[in-house]
Amino acid sequence: MRTDIFARLDREPEPPKMEIPRMSRTRLALFGGTSVFYLAIVIAVLASTWLVLIDWKVMLFRPYQQWPELHAPLDYFVVLGQRGPTAVMVAAWLGWRSWRQHTLRPLLALGTALLLLNVTVGAVKIGLGRLGPHYATQIGSAELFAGGDIFPSGHTANAVVTWGILSYLATTPRARRHLSALSAVVALGVGLTTVYLGTHWLSDVLLGWAAGLLILLGLPWCEPLIARAEVMILSARDRLFDRLRDRLRERRRPTAPALPLTPVLPPGGLVPAMQPQRSAAECPDGALPDFPVDDPAREPAQPGPVGAQPAGLHAGSIRATLSQPRVHHAVLRSERTPVTPAGSRRPPRSRPVTGG
Repeated sequence: MRTDIFARLDREPEPPKMEIPRMSRTRLALFGGTSVFYLAIVIAVLASTWLVLIDWKVMLFRPYQQWPELHAPLDYFVVLGQRGPTAVMVAAWLGWRSWRQHTLRPLLALGTALLLLNVTVGAVKIGLGRLGPHYATQIGSAELFAGGDIFPSGHTANAVVTWGILSYLATTPRARRHLSALSAVVALGVGLTTVYLGTHWLSDVLLGWAAGLLILLGLPWCEPLIARAEVMILSARDRLFDRLRDRLRERRRPTAPALPLTPVLPPGGLVPAMQPQRSAAECPDGALPDFPVDDPAREPAQPGPVGAQPAGLHAGSIRATLSQPRVHHAVLRSERTPVTPAGSRRPPRSRPVTGG
């Protein structure tokens, strides 16, 4: 039995039994509380309450100027919240898990979560149109409906979803606890980094955390759809592989050699052209006599010159006439008999003599 670390990288012989999260009472309570928190932040920003004042105080504090030595490393750290790089990294890990566990559920769960993230967060961003701190025009204003797209924070919500999906898909309680702590640290760090860099208001980050958490808490409702999609994809894959396998077998199948064509003889034995001819004495009354020839079945025909008559046929017989090939001689126009404008074409000797 292998005990090294590479043994855990091998593909499992059969799909393991995985416990799919259900919408429990605890999860429902968390989903409801997060939804209330989400609505409270939106209403507070729309009403330009104390939350907007805190946004301006943090922005005017300019943390990137207070601690400039952190600017360079945090520029790299905030990449963990960008949708493109994080989706590629997490998809690579979940793709290996899908191959190892014989299931498409990890990849389908990630795709469903990202789709919900783009729809929900993108709709709120476009609908509210809030400007960022660097583009603010009036101190104390919420900067809503001005053509912006930063409320809620996409970096923060993406960090919550992409790293939180790892804990959601964990197969053991220990792995789920460790991955939950890791995703929480990354999501908090990415959100605070955007505030430090001045690209988001503090309320943007709070709403981004709530938006990402709502998607993770609501994923169990999408599990039946994920299961049906997995069955459809796997069945389509099997049908495609079966067709390709059948085509390869047809190409590799050896073809039978062509058999020589043999003439099929009638029940009498020889065809009529090969039967011996009858003489006049052997023919009944009223039948045309044939000229006797030797039996071609016993004596093979000898090749002759082109245009020669077949053996057994005389020059005056009807068969000899029909058996001779027709030769068409081209007649030049100059060799034809000239046509006179009027009168008979017969020669003078053949014309009748008329007396008067």
